[in-house]
Amino acid sequence: MIIFQNVSKFYNNNSHQTTALEDASFTINSKEFVSLVGKSGAGKSTIVKLLIAEEKPTNGRVIFGSYDVNKIKQHELPQLRRRIGVIFQDFRLLPNKTSFENVAFALEAAGRLQSDIEEFVPQALEMVGLKDKMFNFPKELSGGEKQRVAIARAMINHPDMIIADEPTGNLDPINAWEIIKLLIKINELGTTVLLATHNKEIINYLERRVINLENGRITRDEEKGKYILV
Repeated sequence: MIIFQNVSKFYNNNSHQTTALEDASFTINSKEFVSLVGKSGAGKSTIVKLLIAEEKPTNGRVIFGSYDVNKIKQHELPQLRRRIGVIFQDFRLLPNKTSFENVAFALEAAGRLQSDIEEFVPQALEMVGLKDKMFNFPKELSGGEKQRVAIARAMINHPDMIIADEPTGNLDPINAWEIIKLLIKINELGTTVLLATHNKEIINYLERRVINLENGRITRDEEKGKYILV
């Protein structure tokens, strides 16, 4: 379970204070599929950064399972982040590593055995439909294929949650829908999914829970929401 309790995040730029998130409260239950929507700068990425403890809140509490992000120790960060798989708009693949090596890197970082890597990486790539591109480098893959490698990498440690931060932003419509279908499949297999996007068509197609953000504030939170900007 994820709990945001009256969370605010402010940044001080010289003498000027910028509000990234203001008094945000919501709960995400295990196995939910939730979309965060809003214009650029609305606060979506701030929520993502707070969840993975890249940032700490100025006010309020952020809880992820047994972790209190406000109080998390440096040595606990790797354990927290292994429970959360993150997918980014720009893929963030290592250019000099193959699809296999990019996915394996996440297992290596977790200290897994070579035998585990050889068993689990092909399974993860097969799940995203890329077993035949296992030894291709990123430059040899399409945008959609790169994002699928990124999804395999995010899933390889069997996280409790997947955060997809604008995962279709660099993709054409056909590949974008393939990625969304994969996220739905991952959710149906029992993983919580948090999708941050400003793609109206995708949100309205999903008919899942939607949290609308505007200027750092939650403007609505609906079980079967539509993409609405005030």
